[in-house]
Amino acid sequence: MGLFDKLRGEFVDIIEWLDDSSDTIVYRFQRYNNEIKDNAQLIVRESQVAVFVDQGRVADVFVPGRYTLNTDNLPILTTLRGWKFGFESAYKAEVYFVNTRTFTDQKWGTKNPIMLRDPEFGPLRIRAFGTYTFKVDNATKFIEEIVGTDGHFKVEEISDQLRNFIITRFTNTVANSKIPVLDLAANYDQLSAWIEDKIRPEFATYGLLVNKFLVENISLPEEVEKVLDKRTSMGIVGDLSKYTQFQTADAIRESAENGGAGNTVVGMGMGYGMMNQMMQAQNQMNQQQQQERKVTPPPPPVPPQIEIFVAQNGQQTGPFDLTTVTQMVKNGTINRDTLVWKTGMAAWQPATDVAELSTIFSQIPPPLV
Repeated sequence: MGLFDKLRGEFVDIIEWLDDSSDTIVYRFQRYNNEIKDNAQLIVRESQVAVFVDQGRVADVFVPGRYTLNTDNLPILTTLRGWKFGFESAYKAEVYFVNTRTFTDQKWGTKNPIMLRDPEFGPLRIRAFGTYTFKVDNATKFIEEIVGTDGHFKVEEISDQLRNFIITRFTNTVANSKIPVLDLAANYDQLSAWIEDKIRPEFATYGLLVNKFLVENISLPEEVEKVLDKRTSMGIVGDLSKYTQFQTADAIRESAENGGAGNTVVGMGMGYGMMNQMMQAQNQMNQQQQQERKVTPPPPPVPPQIEIFVAQNGQQTGPFDLTTVTQMVKNGTINRDTLVWKTGMAAWQPATDVAELSTIFSQIPPPLV
């Protein structure tokens, strides 16, 4: 650098950055030997932040506005440098302008297919892509964690790392969502919101804020899509036998138009043969479907549970189910003369007179005389 540049640098009194690019995140203000004149003017425009760095340490941060630089508005830098009585000469500091606007239309996509297990089709490979927007939310952290001493830091220098964050969280979110692959398109908004929540903390570790995340497309391998197209075509065809008849009639018409009567007879024979074979296959399929549709009659209803009340010590107890009453008979809590009652009885009766209990007593030997 020549003498003129040195003198011009020593007398720099306006520090500003006019961004003429669309992808610059951080720009270091260039001047000779990093010297700043006392009472120099600092202009920070909207969507910018100016960061003063002293010997690798972030000192002062300025938000949009116009500033006259002196010991009053550079408190941290003044403390670091030990200037107690003002600036007697030009002082040194690196000035980084950080672009805080939102960077839009950032692309993300899977480099390789992602393996997942679909509940309907089993193991599948999918690809996905979309867009996202982000901005610098913490200029100090972004410079400390990412920029370092880079004097011209662009989006492309960090886009690969951000894309890796996104792909990892996308894969995990889709696999855990258990959404069938044919239903993913109906859940793009929900997937986008889930993934945005996942990647926000990881962006924040770099001082970044993700403003919007969008899943634009999730696709299957080409060979799988072809099979699905065939399956869709069969659904559109509907009744195979009627479709076959139509195709056969159409083939006969074309044969008659192109080859005359002889070809017509041959075409008709071939058409009828093909039609018969396909109709037989359709009939077999229909019979199989009818067998599958046969409904097994439901089992009879479960009989209602019998509930029995028991008189003990002059008090009504229960109700008890038949299993409990059986156990009470076996342990002697209920004997043949114990009064019991259940729904449908007009009055209390001895246990041995109730049909359900008499069977139980018949299995228990009488007491020894």
